[in-house]
Amino acid sequence: MNESELLSSLEAVKDPAFGRTLKELQMLVGATESEGRWTLKIQLPTYAYLSKDELTSAIQSTIAEKYPEVGEINFEYSVKVLGKNAGGSIGLKVKNVIAVGSGKGGVGKSTVAATLAYGLKSFGATVGLMDADVYGPSIPHLVGAKGEPEVVEKENPDGQKVQRLQPIMADGMPMMSIGFMIPEDQAVIWRGPMLHKLLTQFMQQTDWGDLDYLIIDMPPGTGDVAITLSQMVSLAGAVVVCTPQKVALLDAVKAIGMYQQVKIPVLGIVENMSGEMFGQGGAAGKAKELSLPCLGEIPSDPVIREYGDEGQISKLFSEENSARESLEKMCAEITRQIVLNSLDAPKMPSLEIL
Repeated sequence: MNESELLSSLEAVKDPAFGRTLKELQMLVGATESEGRWTLKIQLPTYAYLSKDELTSAIQSTIAEKYPEVGEINFEYSVKVLGKNAGGSIGLKVKNVIAVGSGKGGVGKSTVAATLAYGLKSFGATVGLMDADVYGPSIPHLVGAKGEPEVVEKENPDGQKVQRLQPIMADGMPMMSIGFMIPEDQAVIWRGPMLHKLLTQFMQQTDWGDLDYLIIDMPPGTGDVAITLSQMVSLAGAVVVCTPQKVALLDAVKAIGMYQQVKIPVLGIVENMSGEMFGQGGAAGKAKELSLPCLGEIPSDPVIREYGDEGQISKLFSEENSARESLEKMCAEITRQIVLNSLDAPKMPSLEIL
């Protein structure tokens, strides 16, 4: 048996997280043999991968069945995040831009956006967090970040000098918000053109660096921010946040319709504040009705509120707590949907040169 034979024998193995073959997912990177022992190199499409033990077991079982003489296999796992590489046309170096929205305010959308960002970072991804909720910027408070973005002059590869906003760093994560630029008690009274200008500055004129994911906390409702974003970049998708009650689900459906209308793929629905007080399972039922994934049920857990009030949302992933498991599962499911969408996206036909 050689490397090619070993890898070919594993191409049809289905990944337990994605339900697709290792060949489809391009996860088989290579294999090496030394002193009779094989090392298999596997490349995961997301850092938020929770099924490594199951995948290892499935591969070992297949090898044992086809090549019983091989014995124990060493595994080397690496990660290459799949994505649309959105934003190249406006200078962004981001593999996936994710919008987190809701049909109405008060459902914990900003908390979900912040926990998604820090959750993906805790898995090992490079992540940025952008607060596009201009009229109610919550991100600075949730993450305990303060300061005013500086403007720095930089030189493009072509030698042209440009002005770039430097994002505020919080726990090693770059972020931008109107909340860093105005007093905490000052209201923002802007019309659409001003919103468009600010979003352009945040997206196009901010020095985000190279990111696997840029999480955007959207304004609630069905305003024009989504239209602006859809015209600027090719989003990996939108996450719609709601609570279990019927009145919240009605507004969530409107948000889903808005994203679909502006050609932003909807990754699914997150049920926030799930539990005894507000009920449970409403989002899962509505998602099934709409043929969309339910991305997770976040419990109505006091620890989430406490860390948010203290400006320490990142501790939900750096410390053991009762909400951590459900939040990590949400992060994994969101990136899972991004990977599946990447695989299912229509391929552009190749041009035949005559």
